[in-house]
Amino acid sequence: MKATELRAKTAEQLKQELQSLLKAQFALRMQKATQQLSNTSQIRKTRKDIARVRTLLTEKGNG
Repeated sequence: MKATELRAKTAEQLKQELQSLLKAQFALRMQKATQQLSNTSQIRKTRKDIARVRTLLTEKGNG
């Protein structure tokens, strides 16, 4: 997910995106704990996407 794609979204859409990313992160952590996750790099990508969304939410809130 690119920051340019996220910048086009409204704050409400970003909050929804954040919720879905947090659920995805939880699912990936559970898969890793039960040793069902084959591609562990997905966890890192999801974490970075969450950080991107949170950064843009902060920018929009203070902007």
